[in-house]
Amino acid sequence: MLYAHQGFVLKRCGILLGSLLICLGISAKADNHSQAITAKSWIVADAQGTVLTSDNINQQRSIASITKLLTVMVVLDARQDLGKKIQSHTRQQLIDLTLIRSNNSAAEKLCQNYPGGRSRCIRAMNDKAIELGMYQSRFVDPSGLNRANVSTASDLVKLVRAAETYPKIVTASNTSTLKIKHKKKYRIYNNTNPIIAKGYKFQVSKTGWINASGGCIVMMLDTALGKRIVILLGSKNTRTRIHEAELVANLK
Repeated sequence: MLYAHQGFVLKRCGILLGSLLICLGISAKADNHSQAITAKSWIVADAQGTVLTSDNINQQRSIASITKLLTVMVVLDARQDLGKKIQSHTRQQLIDLTLIRSNNSAAEKLCQNYPGGRSRCIRAMNDKAIELGMYQSRFVDPSGLNRANVSTASDLVKLVRAAETYPKIVTASNTSTLKIKHKKKYRIYNNTNPIIAKGYKFQVSKTGWINASGGCIVMMLDTALGKRIVILLGSKNTRTRIHEAELVANLK
């Protein structure tokens, strides 16, 4: 009888606790979501940049290949000939390789062939960051291999919103597979963000990874809840960043 009474009490307490959580607007589902996120810093914002939910948004972190968005933006700002051959690729192909495949060599070639050369390109990247109000961001290389390329989740919302205004970036962000003809054959390059193939409409997408940064991803995409900006920095690895980005993008 004692055990039965204890079981009844525990069950009733569980019901009362559940009711209390509901009254406070807390759900077990939301708690499970937060526990599943390994990213050290993350944001979900609407199209205007208003933060909807977040964690550690002003923590400055290495951002790896997220850098490449800014590299491409300053190259496009310079209005250079996109059809010009740079070694074996056109400038447009180098832009696509930089954004879609996250090719480090392509990003370097773009910057090396910027007006004034690599150092002027990097200066332009930092000037652009200041212009966008990204005051906690610093860039020392065009690819993101250098751990000294740093930003915050809140700064990167500004970068994503600016990137959306570049049609070349929007097109690349919706390209799941890139084909480039080399001599008589085509080479196939898959996008580093696999959920692009799932049917979402993206405005911006860029992934990143080095040891210092962990798994990173920034996105602007249409969801059932409306347009969302998603920033994740410091996820456990290159696989967790994708799952977590998709998870938080659909949080209510």
